Amino acid sequence: MKWILLGSLVGLLAGASGAAFLAALDWAADTRETNAWLIALLPIGGLAIGLAYHYGGGRSSEGNNLIIDEIHEPRAWVPKRMAPLVFVGTVVTQLTGGSAGREGAAIQMSGSLTDGAARLLRLDPADRRTLLIAAIAGGFGAVFGVPLAGAVFALEVQTVGRMHYEALVPSLTASVVGALVVSGLGIAHTPTPQIGPVSLSADLLAKVVLAGLLFGLAGALFIELTHACKRAFRALIPWPPGRPVLGGLLIIAMTLAVGNQAYNGLSLGLIHASLFGGDVSGWAWLIKILFTAVTLGALFQGGEVTPLFVIGATLGAALALPLGVPVAFLAALGYVAVFAGASNTPLACTIMGAELFGAGAIPYFATACVLSYVFSSHRGIYVSQRVAITKDGRQLDEIVALSDAPRTSRNLFTRRRNPQ
Repeated sequence: MKWILLGSLVGLLAGASGAAFLAALDWAADTRETNAWLIALLPIGGLAIGLAYHYGGGRSSEGNNLIIDEIHEPRAWVPKRMAPLVFVGTVVTQLTGGSAGREGAAIQMSGSLTDGAARLLRLDPADRRTLLIAAIAGGFGAVFGVPLAGAVFALEVQTVGRMHYEALVPSLTASVVGALVVSGLGIAHTPTPQIGPVSLSADLLAKVVLAGLLFGLAGALFIELTHACKRAFRALIPWPPGRPVLGGLLIIAMTLAVGNQAYNGLSLGLIHASLFGGDVSGWAWLIKILFTAVTLGALFQGGEVTPLFVIGATLGAALALPLGVPVAFLAALGYVAVFAGASNTPLACTIMGAELFGAGAIPYFATACVLSYVFSSHRGIYVSQRVAITKDGRQLDEIVALSDAPRTSRNLFTRRRNPQ
């Protein structure tokens, strides 16, 4: 009862903040679409975001990694300012045309508000840690409308190869309550088609295996390019607030080169076209990777998940014709599988596929997500993730931070920290 009550509190906080956030994003997207000139303000918006985080953000600039770090090693309270900063910063990014997602803000707002509640309730460190895991579940489940996947994502995302079942009850409660609050407030999620029952066949399974491999490589490319952009911006401009100014100018130039704003903002139109048979360029997935890597590398605010959905759906649509597979089917698999590889959460993404597209093709969702997870190697969008069991099945005697892990598990024992 204790964890059901605390999980419900987290779900209410996550759902209320998530609903307000989704409504603000809808307003920002509609406003930008009807006022294309707003993209000219992207460098100015970036400067404002950079100044706010550099001079007033404190540890808030660590984003989702701060939440995961505090779960692994509680050191200090999550800053109260994180919630309003990421809310406003992400809306400004979307309003002016940056290419970023929304889950980062949802999880950070949920984590900040939840940690504030934990402070008021004077919870001990162990209970606070459990509640932060539930906050991830509440934020994810609320913003995407996937309560089961949200709960499993929170248990799975912290450590590669290990699930944290001690937080199962509050995580499931928070995710379900958060999703109910958002839907109860009338906020609609991105529409997705229902994939009917798909019979299991060796021919189709072989094609999905190949697609899953490519989905994993696409996720790895996204991770590497995003980190490379961060390093490049850091080397070019030591003063952090200046980086989004340069990034904004680059995004404007890229938008002019493309000739439209399909790759700015959330790019939900590309998802809809991929899933419902619209016209999508065969290179849309790569262009979206470039736009998002520059946006996030320049320190604009936003998450990685929705861009990864776009990348996966458009890549699936591009692979459908050469593989001889229905476009909607392979786009749906790509939608969840690229994110599975980039976040190292194959179980959560398999469940997400069933929640969003129906359970009729769940063996194929599982195959694509697992193959993507394997072929992304030891990479991840969350550098605070830890490795407990390598992807070739070796259990480590000490947990290693993902940021310390090499590109393969060959020498994973050579660098260790934070023994638990």
